[in-house]
Amino acid sequence: MMTLLFIRVFFLVLSSAAGYLIGNIYQQELPGLLIGLLSGSFLVMIEIMLKRVSVRGLSSVVCGLLFGIIMSKLVADILALLPLGVAFHSSLRVVLTLIFSYLGAVIALRGKDEFNLIIPYVRFRRTDLKEGVVLLDTSAIIDGRVSDICRSHFLAGRLVVPRFVLHELQRLADSQDDLKRQRGRRGLEILRNMQKDPALDIRVHDDDLPGEREVDLKLVKLAKIMEARLCTLDFNLSRMAAIQGVDVLNINDLISSVRPVVFSGEVIELHVSKEGKEESQGVGYLEDGTMVVVTDGRRYIGRKIKVAISSVLQTQAGRMIFARAES
Repeated sequence: MMTLLFIRVFFLVLSSAAGYLIGNIYQQELPGLLIGLLSGSFLVMIEIMLKRVSVRGLSSVVCGLLFGIIMSKLVADILALLPLGVAFHSSLRVVLTLIFSYLGAVIALRGKDEFNLIIPYVRFRRTDLKEGVVLLDTSAIIDGRVSDICRSHFLAGRLVVPRFVLHELQRLADSQDDLKRQRGRRGLEILRNMQKDPALDIRVHDDDLPGEREVDLKLVKLAKIMEARLCTLDFNLSRMAAIQGVDVLNINDLISSVRPVVFSGEVIELHVSKEGKEESQGVGYLEDGTMVVVTDGRRYIGRKIKVAISSVLQTQAGRMIFARAES
């Protein structure tokens, strides 16, 4: 803020000096000084009023103006072939330039979210990022395993966290519900640690998508605009994104694919930790967390026994194994 204040004061001094020098030419030093000071103050006020204008919005307007000027020149050159007089053609060029410049700027500003060639999106498509961009949603951040996966080089590319995802984490952290508050704080802490890790290339994407309200819809739309992959644990979000042609990296799918493979008839040792839903069932877990339902295993709760795998069921939630106790 001090640097910005210094620049403003320095600009006012220069404006006053320029006004004084110009006034000296006409022997009106004091009026020139005042006009220079007032003009500089007016420009500083305009700059303060425009502090909420984003660079992406400004670059969109500039591109729209350039496109409008080019179109106006093309149309004016075509109309110049008509014998309408020099004065009429000069006036027509001014009118067409104003019309097309205005339309180009407004259309570009309204469609800035789909404007892929403007400056903020160029930085996401650098040639050194061969694997592209990976958008992180709230569930992937809270889970935390994505940082370990990136460190192991199984997931390459720049990690991008949209600003609206940060807002959702903040809402969770401020929630009255203890579980939601804990999840939100965990997500913010994990994200802070990821930003400190020099092995991870993670950035925050500041621009929002005002046309959408739901975070999931914003994520899918932003992924399509940036041609990015979406990293999530949300099954419904994965399906919705896949339907719309977005590449999805579901961490649960990755974990399921690298779990130890067990076959029907194989005998393993299992610690039966609790009772199952059905009568006489016992439940145990493999080292990777896969649940094993043991028929007639309730009586073995708290003990480590040998079980024979009877069947393996793959569900949307993961792998479930059924076994029977070996006598």
